[in-house]
Amino acid sequence: MELVELLRSVFGFAGFRENQEAVCRAVAGGRDALLVMPTGAGKSICYQLPALARGGPAVVVSPLIALMDDQSARLASHGVRTARIHSGVPREEARQACREYLDGTLQFLFIAPERLRVPGFPEMLARRTPALIAVDEAHCISGWGHDFRPDYRTLGEWLPMLRPAPIIALTATATPRVQQDIVTQLRLENPALFVHGFRRENLALEVVEMSKPRRSEFIQDYLKAAERRPAIVYAPSRKAADELAAELGEGFPAAAYHAGLEPAVRERVQRSFLAGEIEVVVATIAFGMGIDKADIRTVMHAALPGSVEAYYQEIGRAGRDGRRSRAILLHSFADRKMHESFFERDYPPVEDLARVARVLTEEFAAPEDLWEKLRMSPDVFGRAVDKLAAQGAAAVDVEGRVRGLLRVTDAGRWRGGYQAQREHRQAQLDDMAAFAEGAQCRMSALVRHFGDTPGAPCGICDFCSPETAVAARFVEPDAQEGRQLRRILRELKDGGGRSVGRLQTEAGVDGDRRAFDALLDGLARAGMVTLTTETWTNPEGREVTYRKAALTYEGRSWQEPEPLPVLLRAVGEDGAAAAAPKKKKAASGLGKAEVAAVDLTAEQTELENRLRTWRKAQAAATGKPAFLVLTDAALRGLAAAGPRNLADLTTIHGIGPVKAERYGAELVAICRGD
Repeated sequence: MELVELLRSVFGFAGFRENQEAVCRAVAGGRDALLVMPTGAGKSICYQLPALARGGPAVVVSPLIALMDDQSARLASHGVRTARIHSGVPREEARQACREYLDGTLQFLFIAPERLRVPGFPEMLARRTPALIAVDEAHCISGWGHDFRPDYRTLGEWLPMLRPAPIIALTATATPRVQQDIVTQLRLENPALFVHGFRRENLALEVVEMSKPRRSEFIQDYLKAAERRPAIVYAPSRKAADELAAELGEGFPAAAYHAGLEPAVRERVQRSFLAGEIEVVVATIAFGMGIDKADIRTVMHAALPGSVEAYYQEIGRAGRDGRRSRAILLHSFADRKMHESFFERDYPPVEDLARVARVLTEEFAAPEDLWEKLRMSPDVFGRAVDKLAAQGAAAVDVEGRVRGLLRVTDAGRWRGGYQAQREHRQAQLDDMAAFAEGAQCRMSALVRHFGDTPGAPCGICDFCSPETAVAARFVEPDAQEGRQLRRILRELKDGGGRSVGRLQTEAGVDGDRRAFDALLDGLARAGMVTLTTETWTNPEGREVTYRKAALTYEGRSWQEPEPLPVLLRAVGEDGAAAAAPKKKKAASGLGKAEVAAVDLTAEQTELENRLRTWRKAQAAATGKPAFLVLTDAALRGLAAAGPRNLADLTTIHGIGPVKAERYGAELVAICRGD
């Protein structure tokens, strides 16, 4: 049956979504493939449809029980015969699944990767060549990924037994380095590479520095509005998830979700969330993988995630129905310290691994005998074994017994790989911190991280559109701040780029460093200054990191007494960004203090909408954030005043001589309805 007809008859879809057809045709034709596509873009069809077209059982390797159960149930709802084999499936049910796979009555068999370590299981699969092999969440195979699973690493050893079936690897988050590692580890043969759509046009991103004590109250206040729910809140620990869920539950239906809960409880939470009975789930990072709920309006992070890849995957749960949604990240320096402690826990010193490696033999041994011999805690021993296994220096059987894989003379081979992995993990933390502290369009920064073309600024994040941000308050500079901003620009124009600390001193801007950083942040948002992270080696040989500020073309072109198109992030008493309700600044000749509160007539509202459409087109054409073209306040002032000529236009607050000269004729024409 032709693919389009199969898509219609089995799944009820009239046609392919963007980018699906090429993938399906390549895999249905027998070619290996790697697909990198964001959550909610329709990855599952890209293995399900080719498998059905090829007419035999498909083996699907998946890392999470929830993911397998959800996808299996959805296929079954379309009349497709499926089965699952994982730790939650009774033994007799698993045996029946094997029988149905071998006799050809099964169309999809979902398995957990650890099943391939069970003696005889890979050989059983090989007795019937599958039509297709799908490896879901394929980034889990890479030591350079954000969610490495040692069991995934063994797939490359077993999958050749199932050839000549084509293999498709699927993931939503893979940097170019991880993509190459997936291809290598799975031994894909001349794979077709499909990397699509990291950019999410309907997702407004906000990143706010906020002290830990204030976050819970902010999250509660923000989610009170029904239109901001359903929501997922990611917490840094099980304890934090339980506590926050209990607090939120006083205002609306909320529940915790994490690995410490009984499987039946987790399943009930998932089911209730999908049905709309629970509106907010407070989760640790595992929640959401495979949960197909299209109408999530908000994803919030109550702490800094561990990597940009994890952050991107988690915010991908929002707005899968295409409607405008928001992702808010709350963080502070304390979060970085928390992740550094996790790093020391999860990546033991090389000497700990060396001690474990020295006691491993070619024979499997009980782990408790080994950790007692070493006088090492079970947790440290287990983590060391996991890291050695990832480097090919150890193996763990299905009963948990351990053996070494390297001869004594080769025992040092794992060291270089492990050290590189430690450094990579540290770099992931650095990249996440840099993203949170960055001064550029949030979406463009994400897209660039994954090696995709960033395109124009998104126009809706807190950097591109600070006036519409909800988690932080942005205000126009007061007189003193205006003078300080001008001094900074003059200093950079006269003396060139330099370190932020030196710039503060030489520009003569006294006071708190956070306040100075807020000034630079405002100039960066206005496109007048770039802020970069640089390094230098001090006399002691240590690498020192610092921030450097330099003028952009816009900054060099600015001339006094032109107004500065700058909005500043308000700073609270604790030094973090203030998140109080925004007090709008007025922007027209009607009077700066009153116009924002003026109710527009229906005709004026229609004019404001036309002006917004014009601004969006200007922003897209120039690559500038929308608020740099004209602020929301200026648009509202234009709509309220309805200027009929250029002289009237200059009475609007926020439209100085430069903007009047640049945009005046177009704005007057729009206001007159020409």
